[in-house]
Amino acid sequence: MTVKLTVIYDNPTDPAAFEEHYSSEHVALAGKVPNVQKVETAKVFPKEDGSPTPAYRTADLYFADYDTAVATLGTPEGGALIEDAVALGTGGVKFLLSDIES
Repeated sequence: MTVKLTVIYDNPTDPAAFEEHYSSEHVALAGKVPNVQKVETAKVFPKEDGSPTPAYRTADLYFADYDTAVATLGTPEGGALIEDAVALGTGGVKFLLSDIES
């Protein structure tokens, strides 16, 4: 059973500062987390009228199974990533741990 951690960043208070930190530091932290099989990052398109959607960016980290995901997020590297995500998410941040069904 593959498990993924999805991080949903709401619209930040300062998008330029968010993007600078995200690209220069946050993504590198994700690369240091052990036992991650794959990382996907995405930027959410605005609505057709150009206004923002409730979400700004998402990130998915994939793990072999639930126990591995939970143990990994409890490592110093996993804790540093979560701590940084909370600080980075000035507009709000959500974490979802999901079982991949197909």
